[in-house]
Amino acid sequence: MATDPFAGLTSPARGLIVAGALALVLVVTRMAASFLTPLLLAVFIAIVATPALQWMRRLGMPKWGALGVIIFVLVDIGSLLALLTTGALEGFRDRLPTYQERFLLLSDQFGAWMETLGAEGSRQAIPELLDPGKVAVVLRFLLSNASGFFAAGLLVLLAVVFILLEAGTVPAKLRAAFHLTEAGEARLKRLASALKRYMLIKSLTSLATAFCVWFWLYALGIDFVMLWTVLAFFLNFVPVVGNIVMMIPPVLIALVQTDLETTLLVAVGYLVINTGIGSVLEPRIMGKGLGISTLVVFLALLFWGWLFGTVGMFLSVPLTIAVVIALDASPHTRPLAILLGPAIKEAPATVGAPAAEGPPAEASQTDG
Repeated sequence: MATDPFAGLTSPARGLIVAGALALVLVVTRMAASFLTPLLLAVFIAIVATPALQWMRRLGMPKWGALGVIIFVLVDIGSLLALLTTGALEGFRDRLPTYQERFLLLSDQFGAWMETLGAEGSRQAIPELLDPGKVAVVLRFLLSNASGFFAAGLLVLLAVVFILLEAGTVPAKLRAAFHLTEAGEARLKRLASALKRYMLIKSLTSLATAFCVWFWLYALGIDFVMLWTVLAFFLNFVPVVGNIVMMIPPVLIALVQTDLETTLLVAVGYLVINTGIGSVLEPRIMGKGLGISTLVVFLALLFWGWLFGTVGMFLSVPLTIAVVIALDASPHTRPLAILLGPAIKEAPATVGAPAAEGPPAEASQTDG
C-alpha cells in the first residue's frame, strides 16, 4: 500500500518542499528552453495535424501515405510562408530610407505641435523615442538569420513526423507504464480534446483574421500586404496583446505612405476585424470557456514568454490549460486549479427559504 511521502510533516514544511521542488523544475526548464521550445512547437503542430491524419486513415489510406500527405502540406505551407516573408522583408528594407525620411518629417511636425501645447523639447525627444534605425537593425537580423530559421523549422518538422508516427501507441504505453485508472484516462482524453479543439479553432480564426486583414489592406493600397497578413495570422495566437501588436506596423506604414484619413481607416479596420472575430465569432465557436480566468491568461502570457520566449507566448493558453487540468488531478493541488480557473458564481438562494447558518452554499463554475 502506497504511503504519503509527506506524512508527519507540518503544512508549512510541505509548502517549503513543494516550493523548492517547483523552483528547481523552473530553473532546469529555463536552462533547457532551447531544447524544449522546438519540441513544444512540434507537439502542438502534431495536435493540429492529427485530425487530418485520422480522417485519411478512415478513408482507407495507409498510414505512410497519410503521413506523406501531411508532410507535403506542411513543407509547402512553410516554404510559401518563408518566401512571402523574406521577399516582403527585402522589399521593406529597400523602401526603408524613403519611409525614414517621411517618418522624420512627420515626427518633427508632431513634435512642433506638442511644443505649442507646452511640451518643451518634444521635437528632439520624439525622433529619439521612435528611432527608425532600430527597424533596420531588426531587418538585418531577420534576413541574416534566415538559414537558422530554416534549420529550426526542419527540426520541428522532423519532430512532428516522429510524434505522428508514435501517436497511436501513446495511450497503451501510458496505461502500461503508469497503471492509469479510468479517471486518469478520462483526464488525459479531456486534456487532448481541449488542446485539439483550441488549436484547431484558433488556427481557423487566425486564417479568417489574416484573410480579412489582407482584403482590407489590399483595398486601401498599403505596401507589403502579405507581410502584415502573415504577421496577423501568427500574432492572433498571442492572447491579450497580439491583436494590438499586429496593427502597429501597418498603421505606421500607412502613416508614412498615405495620409491621415487612410491611416485611420487602417486602424478602424483592424479594430473591427479583431473585435468581430476575437470577441464575437471565436467565443461562439469555442462554446464553453477555456477553464482559465482572464487575469490568468495575461499572467500566463508573461510567464510562458519568460520561460520559453516567443514560442511560449504563442502557446501560453494551451500550456496553461494543460497545467490547470494537471493540477485538478490531485486533491493537494486542486485549490490551485480552482484559483486559476474561471469566476465562481454562488448558487442562488431558494425563494422563501430561511437563511441557513454556517458556510455558504457550494459554488458553481461559470463558462468564463
